[in-house]
Amino acid sequence: MKKTLLAGLCVSVAAIAFANTVSDSSALMAQQCKISAETVATLKNLQYGNTAIRKDVASLISATLKVQENRDDAQKAMNRMVDDKAKDASTLEMKYCS
Repeated sequence: MKKTLLAGLCVSVAAIAFANTVSDSSALMAQQCKISAETVATLKNLQYGNTAIRKDVASLISATLKVQENRDDAQKAMNRMVDDKAKDASTLEMKYCS
């Protein structure tokens, strides 16, 4: 639970840091992917259902990324993370955040 809150806090900080930009930077995209991997892994280990994980992580993505195409790409990566059997954040990050 603490990791989930920490991930949410990191997303909030990133959103504030990039609030004045017109588009999403590559650094923000990379950070969002890492946070998504950590959040998905944490929620999987807490035995959340896939639908709940998708909903929670999607709200983090929507709050952080401004460009719709980037949101779509982040959502696709997140969906693949949720469907993956791996429950380790570093494994998910290696597979989907490159």
